[in-house]
Amino acid sequence: MATKIRLKRIGRRNRPFYRVVVMDSRNRRDGAAIEELGWFNPIEADKSYKLEEDRFLHWLKEGAQPSEAAHGLMKRSGLAHRWHLTQQGLDEKTIEKEMKKWALTREETLKNRAEKVTKKAEKAEEKIKAEAEAATAAEAAVEEAAAATEEADAKEDAPAEVEDIKAEESSGEEKEEVAAEETAVEAPVEEAEPETEAEAEAEAETEKSKDSEEAPAEDAPAEVEDIKAEETPAEEKEEVAAEETDGEVPAEEETSDVVEDAVENDEKDEKSEDK
Repeated sequence: MATKIRLKRIGRRNRPFYRVVVMDSRNRRDGAAIEELGWFNPIEADKSYKLEEDRFLHWLKEGAQPSEAAHGLMKRSGLAHRWHLTQQGLDEKTIEKEMKKWALTREETLKNRAEKVTKKAEKAEEKIKAEAEAATAAEAAVEEAAAATEEADAKEDAPAEVEDIKAEESSGEEKEEVAAEETAVEAPVEEAEPETEAEAEAEAETEKSKDSEEAPAEDAPAEVEDIKAEETPAEEKEEVAAEETDGEVPAEEETSDVVEDAVENDEKDEKSEDK
C-alpha cells in the first residue's frame, strides 16, 4: 500500500486548521487517516505547528512520501535535514552535532529574515511618507498658484476700481468748484447792490456824467458821414467827365470815315470826266 504524509483540513469556514496525517494515497484529502503525526495552524501570525519527529521518521523509513506542505513543515522543524543525514548512514552522535549547527544557523537565518522584513517595512513606510510629502507639496504648489492668480486678478481689478474712485472724486471736486464759483458770483452781486439811498444817487450822477461825455462821440460819426457825402459827388463828377471823353472818341472816328468817303467820290467823278 502506497502511503502519503499530507495535511487534513478541519475547522469551520474561513477558519482553517490542519492535521498532519498518514493515509493511503488513493484516499481523498479529508478521508480516513492511518495515523496523526501533528498539527498546523495557518491563522496565527507565527503559523504555529507541532510534529512527532520519531513517528514522522518511522513512516519515512516505511516509504511514505510527504506532500509539499508536509515537506515545508519538515524544513521548518529540521526533520528534512535529519532525514538527509540518516540517509547518508551517519551515526546518532554526528547527526546530533550537525543538528546543533543547523539550529544555530537556523537562528541566524531567522534573524536575517526578521531584519529583512523590518527593512522592507521601513522602506515601505519611507515610500508612503515620501508620497505623502510629494502630495502635500503638490497641493501647496497648486494653492500657491491659485493664490498668485487671485492676486493677479485682484491687481488687474484694482486699477479700474481706483479709476472709478478717482472719477467719483474728480466729479465731486468739480461739483464743489462749481458750487464755489456760484457762491463767488452771487457774493459780488449781493455786494454790488446799494445799501443806502446816498450811494444810489451818487451812482446816478456818475452815469449822467458818462452820458454827457459820450454824446459828442455820437455826433462825430454824423460829421464823418457828411464829409463822405461831400466827397462822393466830386468823385461822381470825375467819373461822368471820363465817360464823356470816352464818348467823344467815336465821334472823331465817324468824321474821319465821312471825309474818306467824300475823297473817294471826288476821285470817281474826276475819272468819269476824263473818260
